Amino acid sequence: MARIAGVDLPSNKRVEVALTYIYGIGRSNAQKIVQESGVDPDTRVHKMTDEEIAKLRGIIEKNYKIEGELRSGVSMNIKRLIDIGSYRGLRHRKAMPVRGQRTRTNARTRKGKKKTVAGRKK
Repeated sequence: MARIAGVDLPSNKRVEVALTYIYGIGRSNAQKIVQESGVDPDTRVHKMTDEEIAKLRGIIEKNYKIEGELRSGVSMNIKRLIDIGSYRGLRHRKAMPVRGQRTRTNARTRKGKKKTVAGRKK
C-alpha cells in the first residue's frame, strides 16, 4: 500500500484515480502529476515500485498545496472574510449560502434541519 502525504492510497485502483484520494488533488491535477512523473496511468497502485512512489511523492510535495496545509489555508481565508465583516463573511457567520443562492426554499444543506415556527394568533 502506497502512502503519500499521510494518505493511504487504495491499492486496487489505477494511479490516476488513487491520487484523487488526497485532499487538494482532483482528476486534472492527478493526470498532470502522473504525466510529469512518467508513471503509466493505467498501473495499479499495488504494482508500483518504490522508485515510482518516491517520484510521485516528490512532485506532489514540491508543487502542490495539499491536505492540512490546504485545509488551514481555506479556513484562514474564511476567518479573514468574517473578521473584516464583508458580505461573504457575514453569510459564513450566519451559516447561510455564500454564493448567491436562494434561501426562501432549498438551502437545507447549509441552514440545517428545519425549525418550525408557530403561527401567530390574531
